[in-house]
Amino acid sequence: MELDYDQLILLDAEDLAETGIGSAYDQLLPELKRYIPNPGRIEQVIDNDLPRYAIRSNGEEYVIYAPDTQENESWGAATYVFFKIVNDQLAGTDVRLYAINGGNDLGGLFLTPEQAKAAQLSLPNPSDWPYLPEAASPWYGQHH
Repeated sequence: MELDYDQLILLDAEDLAETGIGSAYDQLLPELKRYIPNPGRIEQVIDNDLPRYAIRSNGEEYVIYAPDTQENESWGAATYVFFKIVNDQLAGTDVRLYAINGGNDLGGLFLTPEQAKAAQLSLPNPSDWPYLPEAASPWYGQHH
């Protein structure tokens, strides 16, 4: 199966980590509404004095960075949190938002698990495979 890269939603992990989750979520909402009628709200909690950046969604708070966070950890945390918030809402559907690539090249595609598996079987390079981000560094779920 070939992935339809024309449907790729460009995200960029660095942008997400630098207080960009809210705008990325807003950009994603029209597509997300195709799968769920009432997507949840998110709230960005930004304290530039510390510095600290967190996201609140569905009664949970997720810290993206705080004074003791390494930069490369914030990129992974932002990726994980963004996809978790979206995919938790998709739990009752047959699709998930899968990550494509990572870092500055991060994007997302709505796929069924079967489509993701078929893409993995057809793409020779594991780093090109669609994946569901995890909270584990250093690759946060991306295949290598």
